[in-house]
Amino acid sequence: QVQLVESGGGLVQAGGPLRLSCAASGTVYSIATMGWYRQAPGKTRELVARITTDGITNYDDSVKGRFTISRDNAKNAVYLQMNSLKPEDTAVYYCNANIWSPGSGGFRDSWGQGTQVTVSS
Repeated sequence: QVQLVESGGGLVQAGGPLRLSCAASGTVYSIATMGWYRQAPGKTRELVARITTDGITNYDDSVKGRFTISRDNAKNAVYLQMNSLKPEDTAVYYCNANIWSPGSGGFRDSWGQGTQVTVSS
């Protein structure tokens, strides 16, 4: 069974950078769109950024110009470079991917376990 494994969260001061990584473990036939979501306490999960297989990206307005999403198709991985972080970026960040793997019957939505990002003011 394919799992998404995240890393890179932590505590950072406002204005600082942080880089999140996520890779699919296990046998993968293909991965379509990959993305990052976040959920702050008391709020619903929201899209931060996503990227297609061809590298087409889109971002939430709140992170445009500060965050950059990228992917390495050979490594089945997606990254989120976060710069100029703000306290309001504090949340649990989740990796998401549409994955076709053995036994899945087609592309299925998969989620990572989440990684905490805390930005201090």
